[in-house]
Amino acid sequence: MSNKRELYFYKNYFEKFYDQQTDKVKKKILWTLRVISELDQVPDIYLKHIKNSSGLYEIRVQVGNNIFRIFCFFDIDNIVVIGHGFQKKTQKTPKQQIEKAENIKRDYYESKE
Repeated sequence: MSNKRELYFYKNYFEKFYDQQTDKVKKKILWTLRVISELDQVPDIYLKHIKNSSGLYEIRVQVGNNIFRIFCFFDIDNIVVIGHGFQKKTQKTPKQQIEKAENIKRDYYESKE
């Protein structure tokens, strides 16, 4: 299957998060990233727009009762820029996590200028 989207891991935000996970969680994260890169239409269960944000999305990974979110956003030509991730412990996504994702996005675009 050919890729519909290219994943770009910005700096080492994702790597720090990924390295802290168990093998089972890592396997599910990689599977979910493959879904995002290969499917024409990605279901909301795996990739969802964050309301009241500047075009941020969250990649959604669930392993058992553990829920993980990885922030990303789109750049030109179907490039998905992957930022940081965290384990979700509350119903709502914490505001400071969204702010961190907004800062990463701002930094990404400023570094391209």
